Amino acid sequence: MPAERLSMRNTREILRQKWLLQRPHRAIAASVGVSVGAVGLVVKRAREAELTWQDLEALNDAELEQRLYRSAPPRSQRPEPDCEWIHRERHRPGVTLELLHHEYLEQHPNGLRYTSFCDRYRKWLARRGLVMRQVHLAGDKLFVDYSGKKPRIVDPDTGEVTEVELFVAVLGASNFTYAEVTRSQRGPDWIASHVRALEYFGGVPAALVPDQLKAGVTRACRYEPEVQRTYEDFAEHYGTTVVPARPKRPRDKAKVEVAVQVAQRWILARMRNEVFHSLAAMNARIRELLVELNGRTMRRYGKSRRELFDEIERAALRPLPTTRFEYVQWVKARVNIDYHVSIEGHLYSVPHRLVHEEVEARLTSRSVEILHQRKRVALHVRSQVKGGFTTCPEHMPSSHRAHAEWTPSRILSWAGKVGSATRALCEAILSDRPHPEQGYRSCLGILRLGKRYGEARLEAACARALRARARSYRHVESILKHGLDRVPSPDTETPSRPVMHENVRGRDFYN
Repeated sequence: MPAERLSMRNTREILRQKWLLQRPHRAIAASVGVSVGAVGLVVKRAREAELTWQDLEALNDAELEQRLYRSAPPRSQRPEPDCEWIHRERHRPGVTLELLHHEYLEQHPNGLRYTSFCDRYRKWLARRGLVMRQVHLAGDKLFVDYSGKKPRIVDPDTGEVTEVELFVAVLGASNFTYAEVTRSQRGPDWIASHVRALEYFGGVPAALVPDQLKAGVTRACRYEPEVQRTYEDFAEHYGTTVVPARPKRPRDKAKVEVAVQVAQRWILARMRNEVFHSLAAMNARIRELLVELNGRTMRRYGKSRRELFDEIERAALRPLPTTRFEYVQWVKARVNIDYHVSIEGHLYSVPHRLVHEEVEARLTSRSVEILHQRKRVALHVRSQVKGGFTTCPEHMPSSHRAHAEWTPSRILSWAGKVGSATRALCEAILSDRPHPEQGYRSCLGILRLGKRYGEARLEAACARALRARARSYRHVESILKHGLDRVPSPDTETPSRPVMHENVRGRDFYN
């Protein structure tokens, strides 16, 4: 059985003592702890390889081993297994390391034996599990999350118990912590908690690190998560950015994971025997416990969270903006054929050229801003009237705008400028129709006849039409066309003299 090969460390020491110190074989063997024969064999191989001390210093261990033991096949001739492929395949049902080694040998017949194959994979797996310690800079990141353990409030009238959400935020460098309870994890509560947290810290960090929950991230992805639009607006308002943690990677936000545990132990656990009937009462109690939590000395740092915050982090935070962020909601809609979009049951107008186009609506508590390709095209006061509509005249086509400006009072005022008969006829036409709008065109047609025949003739024609009980544009046009407005009506002619006859009695007969 061949003797075990010496390590390259011992080999180098033997050659150093032999070439530089000129020591005998026995003294070298006693110093290194090997046999005299092993010393002689190393010196012989180095001489056969024509090595010098300068060569020895320039070679690494693998190259030195190759020069001294040329008969041994170099490791590079044995293909290394693809450990990532092995790891992926092991997640499939029924796949074992023995099967994977068999498939490896089918591709590489001169490859590693089974034991070496498994050793390579296990070493790779051990290195893969290494944890990188993160260095948190002052004012750099704020980590946010919700607690899995939920506190409860009790209705004082019915006794109904309702679970609420515990929001936790922690600064990376100082571990300064904020916590509060909200009704839900929905967008309005999520944003409002962020606003109050930043006001509690008195500044804004460079980045926010949330989990990829729906209120903050609309499309979860390890590489390109899509941040929720309102959350993005919030970050822009406060001059920060959102960097979501990777899905299923709690180590990306280890700070807040620990902060949630601390909040559960030093806030929720201390309130376990207390009964709260409102969110306000519970948040007031949490504020008291936060003072104690942030004031406790941390054994690792020898200082409290408050002290670290005041020393290193407060000055590093960016200042708060002058105005609070107002929660906004984004809605996508398509413009209908009537150039209106429906938002929460109310119709709002947009420029008529955008019919059938897709737009975005930015909703606040007071306004509705409509954008097309990120450019504002309409701004309305928000209305809560279901089924109602809000229309700006400038959004309408010219024909629709003119029609919208026609009203009974406007038409009658216009007709009154021509004359009383014209006004009376238009009023009669509007009142005769089931809907006044049905008489608009008749009245407008009659008024336009004044441009062709003159207002004096039109007034006379309207007076004749009234006496004849005519109620249409065609009658007035016919009167003017045939000149009947200039012919006296029968009831306006001079009465004839009374007929004298013996059978006709005068008024004196009855006196």
